[in-house]
Parts: sequence; C-alpha cells; structure tokens
Amino acid sequence: MSEGRIPRILEVAPDFEATSTHGPIRLSDYTAKGKWVLLFSHPSDFTPVCSTEFIEFAKHQDEFERLNVQLVGVSIDSIYSHIAWVRDLESMAGVQIRFPVIADLDQKVSQAYGLVHEVANDTATVRAVFAIDPQGLVRALMYYPAQLGRNVAELVRMFQGLQTADANGVSCPANWKPGQQVIVPAPATLADAAKRTNGGGAGLNVATWYLAKKDLALAAR
Repeated sequence: MSEGRIPRILEVAPDFEATSTHGPIRLSDYTAKGKWVLLFSHPSDFTPVCSTEFIEFAKHQDEFERLNVQLVGVSIDSIYSHIAWVRDLESMAGVQIRFPVIADLDQKVSQAYGLVHEVANDTATVRAVFAIDPQGLVRALMYYPAQLGRNVAELVRMFQGLQTADANGVSCPANWKPGQQVIVPAPATLADAAKRTNGGGAGLNVATWYLAKKDLALAAR
C-alpha cells in the first residue's frame, strides 16, 4: 500500500513502531495478544474539540477494555506536549487517561494511514478513527471534520456490533444495540426463500424473504 493512502476496509492495517506517552509501542504487539485496536488521530493538542473527545474516551475506557479494545491516540505533536495536555485534562476533568498517545513528529504513522490531508491542513492530522481486529485487518474507518467531535458511545457500539457479527455469523441492523435482534443471512436459493416466507423461519422475525431477524443471547461481558 502506497504511503499517504487511506487504508481500506479488510486491508491489513499498516504496522508501526512509535514513541508514545507509554513509551515505545507497536501495533502488532496489541493484535498479537488478541486485542482489537481503536486508532484515532486528532489535529492538535490543547484544542477545545479534541479535549472534549479525550475526556469522553477516558470516561468510556472501561467499556472499551471489556470489549478487549486498546485505545491508541496519535497526532504530530511532541511527547512533551502530549504529556502536558494529558496531565491538564486529567486535572481539569477529574479523569484518568490510561491509553497511549503517539507523538508522530516524523509523520510515519500519519503517512501510513493517510491522516494528513493537504486540502484541510498540510501539517495537522485529521480527525480519523480506525477499528482494527486481532488479525490486523481494518474493519471500519470514520473521518470527521475539525469542527465536529466524535460520538464515543457510537465507537463503543461499533466494536460491540463487529464482535457480535463475527461471533455469530449475523449482521446488525440500523441503530442496533446489544440485546436487540440481529439480522440472519438471506437465503441463497429460491427454494429456501420460499420456505422462509411460508412458515419455515422458525424463531425468526420475518419481514420478507431477504430480511429476517432473531433474538441473540449475548455472552455477558
């Protein structure tokens, strides 16, 4: 994959080794332990929108940990700027920021993930999110403008949905939340489609032959 191109869904996430507020870290060290990774970038330290996001990530960190998701932040600010900002946020908001923040001064991570968009700013990283699974594959990505903060609760839901889909061979409908019905695969033959709509979908909530839902007993997390 060429430098500066945004990784696509189901591509291998570019591995990296980087300096962070927790010391040197490597993406593959997390995935090798079976962890999911939420890699998120922010334009700059000590900015209002980014500050609200970091506080919300800190407040939701227990939820991410229950989902076996490792949060990793990144921007091109220095390690000293990161440390000062994190300490200030913790003091101001009464939270503890337990995840590492990469100091990407050489822009190696930013270039590998296409995080610097010259049209927006030729130096600052954009507000991006990458969901990376334990196999090291990009499973979802989101990009936000500088003026719009991320919905952290939605990012938690994203990992809940991905993990539910993987574990059960199902899909999650719009606005799905854990405990709600999930979508089962559509029939692949005319005979099976007819069977489903003629009472053959036991235990299913059948709207039509290609759209049917079922209850799913989610494992306690």
